[in-house]
Amino acid sequence: VQLQACGGGLVQTGGSLKLSCAASGGTFASDHMGWFRQVPGKEREFVAAINWYGDRIYYGDSVKGRATISRDNANTTIYLQMNRLKPEDTAVYHCAAGGFDGSSLTQQYDYWGQGTQVTVSS
Repeated sequence: VQLQACGGGLVQTGGSLKLSCAASGGTFASDHMGWFRQVPGKEREFVAAINWYGDRIYYGDSVKGRATISRDNANTTIYLQMNRLKPEDTAVYHCAAGGFDGSSLTQQYDYWGQGTQVTVSS
């Protein structure tokens, strides 16, 4: 499975971004998917996860209420809409595939994308 994340960029505090992650080479429609983020020197942090069907969704505490994860199985793509962005949201955002329904641990995922940088200016 190959995962390609995009959509990151520089945004001001309070702004919004929508990240995308296109999957190829696997059975996307049956994969649980997740988003994580990482800043240098820190562990990868769970952001959101969505089950294969898209009817069960989970969020990390730091983004709850500001993030929306979704998926389009026909186009083998997942999305992460981030609103009311804060400087502490600055990180490289990675998408991941595999795992279990609601997986929030990195070791529970089998495949990772290279990440897209999100920078929130104050």
